[in-house]
Amino acid sequence: MSAADGRVLRFLVPALPVARVAWLRVVLGAFALVDALFITNHVFEHVHVGAFWRPTLVGRVLHWPPPTTLTASLALAAMVLGLVLTVPRRTRYLAGWLSSLGYLSWVLWSMGFGYVAHDHMAIVVGMVVLLTAGRADFDDQHPSRAAGWALRCVQVATVMTYTGSAVSKCVRSGTPWDWANGAVTVWAVTRRGSTLGDWVGRFPAFLVAVQWTVLVCEFLAPVALWLRGKKLYVAVGAAMLFHLSTYLTLGIHFLPTVVCWAAFLPLERLGARRRRVTRAAQQPVPESV
Repeated sequence: MSAADGRVLRFLVPALPVARVAWLRVVLGAFALVDALFITNHVFEHVHVGAFWRPTLVGRVLHWPPPTTLTASLALAAMVLGLVLTVPRRTRYLAGWLSSLGYLSWVLWSMGFGYVAHDHMAIVVGMVVLLTAGRADFDDQHPSRAAGWALRCVQVATVMTYTGSAVSKCVRSGTPWDWANGAVTVWAVTRRGSTLGDWVGRFPAFLVAVQWTVLVCEFLAPVALWLRGKKLYVAVGAAMLFHLSTYLTLGIHFLPTVVCWAAFLPLERLGARRRRVTRAAQQPVPESV
């Protein structure tokens, strides 16, 4: 293997702590349940109109049937049980399977009734590929390429959500400058704006500058894959501020993508901190003189 091949391999399959997989499974599994209960909570409403269900490509490949009250209830129960089973050490891998299968089923049903939300791409990828890392414990700090590959897949899916959005803007508008110089944000504010959005809409030149900034940042989102340390934290923080601004002005939250930025963060430190707290609690209390 040449030096160049080794660098590519280390980039695509880095050795990362197994504990990060364990913590990310909890983060994504918890949000999957929140998503099913509060965001894509229309599945139960659609069980009586299965004739209108048109599965996405993944659903067609898997020959997924339309939802019923029973199967939707089982998927929701699997996500709940998956979270509960993350507590005992022996059942954590089973918990990942339950959460993943339940959420994949739920998302396929949700997206098969007309609206495909691209902000769900990264979390669906994450719920599936994290299973390939095998068993993962919260205090397992040793580096693993299986864990690194799974985490890298989530990271790539996260940043490519933005790049794919930028490409879509350009394809549908004709050229990048057509979208960036257009009135799409004004239209969005008019359609679903807020008090802050209505105020911002009074400054067309500012909105054009914002649109150019958004487009450039979306194209450059994959740069986050090469960042480390403080630079990476700044990039993650910038993404959070962007989504906060879109929520305050347009009511668009993009939470399924937001939580996937956790794959870039050193979540394994939570396990190390928990170990230190446990050790401190087990230290004998010195007797008073």
